[in-house]
Amino acid sequence: MSAAIAAAGLSKRYRIGQLQSSYGTLRESLARVAKSLASGPHRHHHEEIWALRDVSFDVPEGQVLGVIGRNGAGKSTLLKILTRITTPTGGRAEIRGRVGSLLEVGTGFHPELTGRENVFLNGSILGMKRREIARKLEEIVDFAGIDRFMDTPVKRYSSGMYVRLAFAVAAHLEPEILLVDEVLAVGDAEFQRRCLGRMQDFGQSGRTVIFVSHNMQAIARLCERTILLSDGEIERDGRSPDVVAHYLQSGQGSGSSREWTEADDDWSDGVARLRSLRIVQDGRSVDTADVRRPIGIELAFAVLKPGQPLFPKLKLHSAEGEIVFNAFDTDPRWHEPVRPGEYVATAWIPENVLNEGLFTVEPAVSSLGSGKLLPHAGARQAVSFHVHDPGEGDSARGRFTGQLRGVVRPLLEWTLEER
Repeated sequence: MSAAIAAAGLSKRYRIGQLQSSYGTLRESLARVAKSLASGPHRHHHEEIWALRDVSFDVPEGQVLGVIGRNGAGKSTLLKILTRITTPTGGRAEIRGRVGSLLEVGTGFHPELTGRENVFLNGSILGMKRREIARKLEEIVDFAGIDRFMDTPVKRYSSGMYVRLAFAVAAHLEPEILLVDEVLAVGDAEFQRRCLGRMQDFGQSGRTVIFVSHNMQAIARLCERTILLSDGEIERDGRSPDVVAHYLQSGQGSGSSREWTEADDDWSDGVARLRSLRIVQDGRSVDTADVRRPIGIELAFAVLKPGQPLFPKLKLHSAEGEIVFNAFDTDPRWHEPVRPGEYVATAWIPENVLNEGLFTVEPAVSSLGSGKLLPHAGARQAVSFHVHDPGEGDSARGRFTGQLRGVVRPLLEWTLEER
């Protein structure tokens, strides 16, 4: 399969405080001369920053590629280079196919032209004939939902109206390659859902998409592959669920497995001590768990002193810090004093219970005293894992492509009576 996009050694350097080479007013020119005289010779200091540094990747035809990273990582700079808005300091990028892009609200729109006129202008730029654009116009207007304002100059549009029409144009005028930056955040929830659904259809049609977003659920679900940028460089490139999990876990400061040694300072009162904790699925450790299958949380611990009826306990937190649940093993085997030794207990979360997203685990070994939980060993935010819903087969998502709110998202059994 040939590459629709090929980037080799892309780098972009900016100079902070650099004098602009564009023409200005006489007043601006005199001000620059005055500043130059005041600073004296050889006192110019320009700080340089690299927005991108030696970025190389290929995107095969028909692939949906996600690009993620923190603010300032270089995501938008990369798209601006690919769309020829800015030139790279080094390296090259080759694009084979007609490109539709949505990088900023109203990109490519002329403010004095109406919405209808801008649709035809954008279609012409993409190389489409007038009759092709006219054939798509009704579908574009219906998707954007601003039919009453199509003959109004776009300079009078709100940001929400801008992005509705801009996305509708970019997604419906049949580009072979679609580049989308994080502008969907401007729209409301219903519009975002439709946009994500359209992008999913676009990718399934065999066209190429690069999608930049902070919506990790959308990235993991829509993109088969994701690139993580950090300080202008590629930190990771691979399967979207795995790259998303790595990104979220790095922000949380924990991975999906952990081991403790005697020297670790996690809490223990000498009765018990944690040994290891990991997330398991299908018999192996995982960073990303498929929501459609049971998820195991395996806790290994040591009992150091006899005489206590101990039991393992887990607390699960959402990415927002909410407590999803507290759970401990209630089996009668823990009702009697536990002999000193090594133990491994695994708690199983049933399939189709948790929602998509990042979860952290707080393990403990506890006992009961006067109706209260008494911890003897524990650790905060010990491990984290990402739950992914591919949206296929036995999934509570059904045909819905948007983001479902809440920390749980069960697949319930429904009954129906027709009266």
